[in-house]
Amino acid sequence: MTRIAPSILSADFAELAASIDRVAPEADLLHVDVMDGHFVPNLTIGPPVVAAIRRHTDLYLDCHLMMTNPGDFLEAFAKAGANGVSVHIEVDGTAELFAEMRKLGLDVGLAVNPDTPFEAYERWLPELDLVLVMTVFPGFGGQKFMAEVMPKLAQTRAAIAERGLRVSVEVDGGIDERTGPVAALNGADTFVAGNAIFGAEDPRAAARRIRDAVDE
Repeated sequence: MTRIAPSILSADFAELAASIDRVAPEADLLHVDVMDGHFVPNLTIGPPVVAAIRRHTDLYLDCHLMMTNPGDFLEAFAKAGANGVSVHIEVDGTAELFAEMRKLGLDVGLAVNPDTPFEAYERWLPELDLVLVMTVFPGFGGQKFMAEVMPKLAQTRAAIAERGLRVSVEVDGGIDERTGPVAALNGADTFVAGNAIFGAEDPRAAARRIRDAVDE
């Protein structure tokens, strides 16, 4: 089932509630990019903004933690109202992070950078609710989709199918009406889009166009 996850990284933060309202009818999840200025060269938001979003919407909050020390903040994000959290395989302590996420009642997600090989995270697939395969290097919105990641994406989907796992496969980076179908053909079912949605004159219609393109 196709799921569209608008990324608030590209929304108007001065009118965040209104921006969310405009896309909510076409959103299955709301993607929240959390950057610490260390793991990636950018700084965004934290638990207080997630808490404010939670007070405004019932949408599933899909929080992508691009942080060197996500374990220090998992409880804060859970209390703020996050539903699921993705931590990066490139950060140490994967097993401990997963255990803490389960303890806190968070859905467990694992994010992987474009240059991280499938073998680096294959063993963790049975532990996951979601695997986030980055189709750009994380840190900034508006980057170009990296088609060279598609073989790894297909490998991930094949492994999940072969093992009979119930793991969502999410893609993030340069997703739009053109690239979404390419990712879908290679196994993605959840599509994060920022500029392609919030940069459009009608964000709701833009989200619908991505969904329709993927479903064709």
